[in-house]
Amino acid sequence: MPAAQYTIRRKVFTLFGAKFHIYNTDGNVVGFSAQKAFKLREDIRVFTDETMREERAAIHARQIIDFGAAYDVLDTKAQTKVGALKRKGWSSLVRDSWIVMDEEDREIGTLQEDSMIMALLRRFLGGWIPQDYHLRDSSGVELARYQTHFNPFVHRMTVTLHDNCELNPLLVLAAGVLLVAIEGRQQ
Repeated sequence: MPAAQYTIRRKVFTLFGAKFHIYNTDGNVVGFSAQKAFKLREDIRVFTDETMREERAAIHARQIIDFGAAYDVLDTKAQTKVGALKRKGWSSLVRDSWIVMDEEDREIGTLQEDSMIMALLRRFLGGWIPQDYHLRDSSGVELARYQTHFNPFVHRMTVTLHDNCELNPLLVLAAGVLLVAIEGRQQ
């Protein structure tokens, strides 16, 4: 039984940038982000709703151009860093793979695409096969699952946090937003 489940939706056809909505299991919006186009350094802000009055989280790239980019995840309400996500550069060319770190940049887990064979098929078939990611702690226990759903007009991902997930939910959701924003561009 999942501890929590969310849906992240990104509209495919927006003129500039991208818009993301995060929904809870009841279908209520619990997060919104309007990502600006043509930014050299990723700076994703997540608000509680479309009015963008109350910022909830920020995801900042540490460097302008970095193949193995690291992204700090901040709880802007509490004014604290909750962790970081670092893309594994070369290995992500074949199979998307990320390192999950705590607030002091200690590795606490991995986020990885489901299988090498499926990843290669996705690269060659251009997004017709939905992606599936697993967030595991350093001992290999699955804490959350990220599943994309095929739809040519809306990029949709379901994020399922398992009962055993003790990570900050903001960090887990930020990973989902990054997957939709960064990896979603490849499709």
